[in-house]
Amino acid sequence: MKMKGVTSIVGAVATDMGILTTPQLHWMVRARNKGMKASEQDYFEQLSSSFSSEDGGVLNDGVGADYVQKEKVLPNNFGSKDTGIRGEGVCDMCRLGEVGGVLVCRCVSLDGDADRLVYFIVPPKSSGRIDLVDGDKILSLFALFIREQLSFLNEKEDMKNCHQAHVGVIQTAYANGASTNYLKLLGLEVNFTPTGVKYLHEKATEFDIGIYFEGNGHGTVLFSESFIESLEARTNEISLGSKGSEGEKAALRLLALSKLINQAVGDALSGFLLVEVILQHMGWSINKWNELYHDLPSKQLKVKVADRTAVVTTNAETVVVSPPGLQEAINEETGIFFQFLLFNLCDMFV
Repeated sequence: MKMKGVTSIVGAVATDMGILTTPQLHWMVRARNKGMKASEQDYFEQLSSSFSSEDGGVLNDGVGADYVQKEKVLPNNFGSKDTGIRGEGVCDMCRLGEVGGVLVCRCVSLDGDADRLVYFIVPPKSSGRIDLVDGDKILSLFALFIREQLSFLNEKEDMKNCHQAHVGVIQTAYANGASTNYLKLLGLEVNFTPTGVKYLHEKATEFDIGIYFEGNGHGTVLFSESFIESLEARTNEISLGSKGSEGEKAALRLLALSKLINQAVGDALSGFLLVEVILQHMGWSINKWNELYHDLPSKQLKVKVADRTAVVTTNAETVVVSPPGLQEAINEETGIFFQFLLFNLCDMFV
């Protein structure tokens, strides 16, 4: 948008923030509205400090161009021959790791405006295939980690005085049914919204912790102000005798996560850093992450109709209510596959 166009609005004051990614600009608007510093440098400083806090400063120890030039050595966990702290080091776009005696490459791909990311695995040349680790898998990883931290946070606590976080996972009908089933098996509340980030984001604000992701890799994690305050109070009120307890560490990790993730909008850079720190924390390879569940076979087809408005849906676009009889016909066609599935995960939507 041109500056002249903004300044032509009566009472408007425009600030040129320079060349940024879309998520950076969203972050700055949110930060400014919250009375925080909101420059590009502030954005990177928050990501850097929270990334370090999330794993006790171990991950980024010795990382940085200045350090490399000064010391003439590679940063910790860098390079294909380094097995890392817990068997696999930090991914620098493409990280080699040994799985079953075979080298595989962990890669991450960001889209043009850096608001979406997906991972993929490049196996040996003889395989001839690339395994995609999409937004559903990223969502599942985040949800699993947050669930683990909440369990530590509430362990051996007086439940009357402990803030019980209401966690919600939000998906659209495009999500693979296997991911939905996995999240439900974790005991998490899964909600569906119509297609569109605005619907996902709006629904996520209803929870203490709202997690949403689309399969294409766009998503984020939202924290309510009340839950953030409870985490801050928890870290401030912990007695000296419990210093370093799992509950304290969990509270600190969740606070760091709330700052590392861009809560304004999906941000591929902050999402990438969060994935990496969680994998490092768990000591997981990308293969183990990818084995959380196996995607159900799926195929998307576009059917042209004379008038698309004649097809009316409900339940987050998963059920057809008009024209009459169409949903029944869909059920009849898809019903023959239910006998092959342990759970009813065969979806057809408009």
